[in-house]
Amino acid sequence: MYIFLCENSLEGIFTGIYDACASRLGHKNIRLQTGQAENYELFCEYRTVTPSFEKTQKVMETIISRLGRNFYENIYQAAMSGETHSRQKIDKADAIYRTVLLGFSCNDGDRVLLALGEPCVYRIFELCRSTNREACHHLEFLRFAELENGVLFSTIEPKDYVLPYVAEHFTDRLPMENFIIYDKTHGLAAIHKAAKNFILSDTADLDLDKITRYSDNESEYRALWLTFFDHIAIKARTNPSLQMQLMPKRYWANTPEMSRF
Repeated sequence: MYIFLCENSLEGIFTGIYDACASRLGHKNIRLQTGQAENYELFCEYRTVTPSFEKTQKVMETIISRLGRNFYENIYQAAMSGETHSRQKIDKADAIYRTVLLGFSCNDGDRVLLALGEPCVYRIFELCRSTNREACHHLEFLRFAELENGVLFSTIEPKDYVLPYVAEHFTDRLPMENFIIYDKTHGLAAIHKAAKNFILSDTADLDLDKITRYSDNESEYRALWLTFFDHIAIKARTNPSLQMQLMPKRYWANTPEMSRF
């Protein structure tokens, strides 16, 4: 068995698919795995995959042309999941690899996505569901704060790579605002300039001091919001367990009304 070790990213996984197909070793003799091997298996040869933009582009174009945009979107969402290698479940990279092979075998992407009896396809379904749920949560719980320079700023810490989905949503909702959404988990930021589309940028040079300097209006509106939040609460019906179920505690640090708890 040949195990191709891929970076846990779309580029890493697609490069792994390209290298696996180009190796001519036989698909039954190949397995893709994200990250590094925790314990090496007997009678297996490990190959490290170096991410390549050119190879990724070729795989992406082939998938779209042969299996359609909808199939690609599902594969993309699965790849964006933050889940890594697990002994209990099919590895994310291998599930994508096997699902793509199934698609190529029948040239019908939509039909393959409905074949949930296939373990690899069901794994893609699980990963997509996880990514979609994470994106929806951040659309609901994300809070912007106005900085002293007038830019709206928000910090998120998602498990999955959902920043493009979130940024696209707010670009549509707030087209005339200057805003930044900082993905602390992945070290990236979506930067939107009024009347323009957003761009993704590395945050290695982010000035952490500037993003905590709020405008005077922000302080007033935050105080008003917290007052409203406190007054609509019914103390006799306070239910912390239900509260954490509806709004998981990992979101609280970046949510003004919950950061006091």
